[in-house]
Amino acid sequence: MIAALALGVALSRLLPDAAGSAEIAAARQSAGPVAWAARPPRRMHSITVPIPPAASGIALPRVDGPRDGSRPLVVIDAGHGGHDPGASNPDNGAKEKDLTLAIAKAIRDRLVAGGRVRVALTREDDRFLVLQERYGIARRLSADLFLSIHADAADNRDAQGATIYTLSETASDREAARLAARENKADIINGVNLGGQDADISSILIDLTRRETMGQSSDFARVLQREAAPFLTFRTAAHRFASLIVLKAPDTPSVLFETGYISNARDAAFMASRAGRIKIADGVARGIEVYFARRLATP
Repeated sequence: MIAALALGVALSRLLPDAAGSAEIAAARQSAGPVAWAARPPRRMHSITVPIPPAASGIALPRVDGPRDGSRPLVVIDAGHGGHDPGASNPDNGAKEKDLTLAIAKAIRDRLVAGGRVRVALTREDDRFLVLQERYGIARRLSADLFLSIHADAADNRDAQGATIYTLSETASDREAARLAARENKADIINGVNLGGQDADISSILIDLTRRETMGQSSDFARVLQREAAPFLTFRTAAHRFASLIVLKAPDTPSVLFETGYISNARDAAFMASRAGRIKIADGVARGIEVYFARRLATP
């Protein structure tokens, strides 16, 4: 009882009476916003940065063509997309991402009509994919060939012609070491399970696989240039090498095909026209079909 009385006295000293409360409220109202300056309301701010999902998290595209799993599978990647427009034409503003998608679809349609290979596109609409997702789709589908379609650009508007890029040989050893450190030890590279191997053996197996893949990529690049030459113009020394991320699948032959210069009026008009896309598709399809025919004929 005594403790309760003491607590009541203490609270009465701390809390103002009704009249005092009214005076304080009136003072606060007259003071306006300044009365709150000492303790401003807390505002929570946040910045949202969209991060694309990893390659293993995106849905795989459909596979068109023969329903025969033994037929070679080609994954065609339309470069750029979404918030990444790529290069653009300085005169009419045509975007690389739109040209590459139209060309990729034309190549797919031509290959499906030929009936010799199966085909999948990394994207069929205006969406963004990170580079690892692009070749990651090809690896998850166990593709036999990965072809990334692009359109070149240069300050010199007279520059024209198609170019074929494969992975640089000089980057092989360094990239193999990095890949060995990053890969899941249970991953399977070219049919070899690395789960039971130590780091050094894994690095060697990946390096050997990458070298074989790079050789196959170069073989296809040479066939592509030869077979497509009657259909479109190539640059002098059209087969070039570069350390491009999109070509770094260790077990999928990969080529980046610059179908022309979007900065050049003639090339840009050719790529944008239906007739031009059909010629590009015919040339690429012939290269793909001859490449696989030669591989199947080799014991």
